[in-house]
Amino acid sequence: QVQLVESGGGLVQPGGSLRLSCTASIRIGSIYAMAWYRQAPGKQRESVARIYSGGITNYADSVKGRFTISRDNAKNTVYLQMNSLKVDDTAVYYCNIRHIFNPSDEYWGQGTQVTVSS
Repeated sequence: QVQLVESGGGLVQPGGSLRLSCTASIRIGSIYAMAWYRQAPGKQRESVARIYSGGITNYADSVKGRFTISRDNAKNTVYLQMNSLKVDDTAVYYCNIRHIFNPSDEYWGQGTQVTVSS
């Protein structure tokens, strides 16, 4: 069974930074895209950022210029560096991996809470 283990969430003041990590129990290689989603209370889950093995990335407009997604294929790990955090960034953040040729082959982490509050 594939597992995605997330870490790095917590409480931070507005303007602060956090770094999330997610490690997969399988070899990611070049065939899985890696992504972060988030879900705030009372809202639908939304895509935050995605990265492909060649380094191509895309971001939600709300986080462009503040968040950076990266991956280390050798460690089967994806990271999300979050800077200039805002109260509106408060959510549960979920890691996701998806096969680039078979989108139904995807897995989710258990989620990590990020709270931005003064």
